[in-house]
Amino acid sequence: MPNPLLPVRPDLTLLMILGYAVFAFGISLLLTPWFVHFLRVNNIGKQLRVETIDGRDPTIFRTYHQNKFGTPTMGGMLIWGSIFLTIFFSRLVASFGWVEHSLLQRGQVYLPLFMLLSLGFLGGIDDYLNIRGIGKKRGLDTLPKITFLILIAGLGAYWFYFKLGYNSIHVPLLGDFSVGAWYIPIFMFIIIGTANAVNVTDGLDGLAGGLLAIAFGGFAILAYMQGLFVLAGFCAVCVGAIAAFLWHNVPPALFFMGDTGSLALGGTLGVIALMIDQALVLPLIGFIFVIEMLSVIIQLTSKKLRGGKKVFRAAPIHHHFEALEWGESKVTMRFWIVGSFMAILGVIIGLAG
Repeated sequence: MPNPLLPVRPDLTLLMILGYAVFAFGISLLLTPWFVHFLRVNNIGKQLRVETIDGRDPTIFRTYHQNKFGTPTMGGMLIWGSIFLTIFFSRLVASFGWVEHSLLQRGQVYLPLFMLLSLGFLGGIDDYLNIRGIGKKRGLDTLPKITFLILIAGLGAYWFYFKLGYNSIHVPLLGDFSVGAWYIPIFMFIIIGTANAVNVTDGLDGLAGGLLAIAFGGFAILAYMQGLFVLAGFCAVCVGAIAAFLWHNVPPALFFMGDTGSLALGGTLGVIALMIDQALVLPLIGFIFVIEMLSVIIQLTSKKLRGGKKVFRAAPIHHHFEALEWGESKVTMRFWIVGSFMAILGVIIGLAG
């Protein structure tokens, strides 16, 4: 299927792409002191988890994370804010004629930018309600949260299917397989699933940030090799902004990403996978996210069907390894290693396919 996103002259150079990534990294680092000060002055800090997903007391979580309560959160705003500022900067320099193309390109950037900002806003509301102790479980209730996720994912699915004409799924090494109108629920499942998978992974200092940088880097390579240079530039900018956040998020974290970061970046990752027709490669490039989400599903299912018996000591699975006394940094680094290996495998399969 011809890619409807491919412009007539996709001539953003690799040097320009790297330059935008460095700009995002730099602007995020420059804004960090002011942003963290703002969070502290306004008491925007991580709150104690009231209960686990299945309504029980989070004993293991409290044991290993008691000292983190009160740490500034909602750092995801700095990430997607830096991405937006970088795109605006690229538009500015393009208007002066210093570069031929900006990153604000309708065919390749509007959709992931929409997903980034809309889910960032949704996650920000959830974070704020959690911080202020509003709601039954401190934050958005499950029904309104999933409703808005479905609405945002549905808007994206509508645009892909009806406006861009996407109706098939690419299977690496085998080709495209038409799914017709089933593309809409598949699209929505991928966006909602990826957003939530990144969200549950964001539980250790630096864990989600490092894995996101790896994943966006992998998709930047795939987009570039498809000739989608502007989209590759957008992915590189995401890597730059996440890397700046990660600079201050490694143990002990200066501040946390929050739902405003994890939901936004997770949903955007899913959109990019669909834009470059690599939805089936996404589980490899985002391998740890998939494992984390599966661990939660397995744990909840086991408790439901086996009279409260658990498969893991705690879920998501990074808390299981914490309970095995691996230590937070060791869990994070080993997950990064596994995530990097699987992302490389995913890129190879994506290129081969």
